[in-house]
Amino acid sequence: MPAQRQQAPDAALLASGTGALAAVLQFAGALKSLPLLSRLPVDLSLAAAALLVPSLALLLLVRRWHLDRALALPLLGCAGLPCWLVLAGSWSAAPAVLAEKLPQVVLLGPPMLLAGVLVGADAPTRGRFCAAVVAIGLLVGAAVAWGVATGQVVLGGAVGADPLRIRVQYQLAGLAIACAAGLAAVRLVESRGAGRLGWGGVTLALAVAVLVPGGRAAFLALGLSVAGAPALRLWLAGRRLGALVWLGGIALAGLGGLALLLATPGWGNGLRTLERILGDPATATSAREMLWAEALRWGGLAAPFGLGTGGFGIASGSGDSRALHPHNHALEALAESGLPGLALWLLAFGGGVVLAFGLAGRVAPGRAARIAALTLPLALTAMVSTDLGNRMVWFALGLLLSLGVEARARQHA
Repeated sequence: MPAQRQQAPDAALLASGTGALAAVLQFAGALKSLPLLSRLPVDLSLAAAALLVPSLALLLLVRRWHLDRALALPLLGCAGLPCWLVLAGSWSAAPAVLAEKLPQVVLLGPPMLLAGVLVGADAPTRGRFCAAVVAIGLLVGAAVAWGVATGQVVLGGAVGADPLRIRVQYQLAGLAIACAAGLAAVRLVESRGAGRLGWGGVTLALAVAVLVPGGRAAFLALGLSVAGAPALRLWLAGRRLGALVWLGGIALAGLGGLALLLATPGWGNGLRTLERILGDPATATSAREMLWAEALRWGGLAAPFGLGTGGFGIASGSGDSRALHPHNHALEALAESGLPGLALWLLAFGGGVVLAFGLAGRVAPGRAARIAALTLPLALTAMVSTDLGNRMVWFALGLLLSLGVEARARQHA
């Protein structure tokens, strides 16, 4: 009996530490919006990773892990894609991009994937992770709003020093807010009474906060997460009508909120996302469409093996720079690593999506909904913004694959 009493607090402490550290690592870029954290003498990502590794190793030892057979093909794609990208790097004409991007795919991708699987599969750790993500979303939203209100944009201790990095920083902030809002919305449909009012307030606050940074993709990601994750929770619980009512209610609430902002002069001041969405279309030609068309063209011209890892920039005329990558994972894989790379990407990421759809009905509805809230924003980002070197996307893929993994406590005599 004493051993059992000791085991429970130890397990709770391990889950709390692992979940919080994983959340900090996943959203470290967004946390640099906080003035205190931006002035840390060490890199926040490295510090969180250094503490998370032994925590995950201990988690591996104290749990029994059961893997579903459906994981075989996605894991094969996850193993084969980095290997093929290394091989494709041998005919790349972009040494600078290759040297920056390839280590991120090969050295950071697999560990982040494994971390996502472990965090998503262990129920206590997943719960602490979700709680930490909501807290991070609220902190980041408040920090960004304060920075805009006071004219101070904080990025790594420098104010207004690098417009490109600031734009990326705001994208990461919007992504953290979107994931937090989706999780809060799931808690909203699960709660009763005063708890429902509280989580409704948190969701509304995050929805307003995402209008500040200026990221249209983050705005769409929040809408996707807030609408989709709770609807999935209701649907899997057998409340089909409730799921449809939720989707309709979110659509009406979103349109009503935008109409109110437009009808009330002055309320929308400082909401950069709203300004970008409603700006003059003639002055806001989307560069993404041009990049997508160019990536598709080079995917055909360089078939079957592609331009080589990181080679899209030089081929498209932007030079040996990573900034103007294809902004779509599938097109990036096709253009730079050819048909084999696209096939492996589909096996890994497409296979993860198929697996999630197949297993969502076999796990607890709350678990599936929370994984959806955490991955839907990243899925959208992967298809409109980031490249294969983004470690956050690999962690999100791990969360998807975690639906095929069960973690159970080891029995001690």
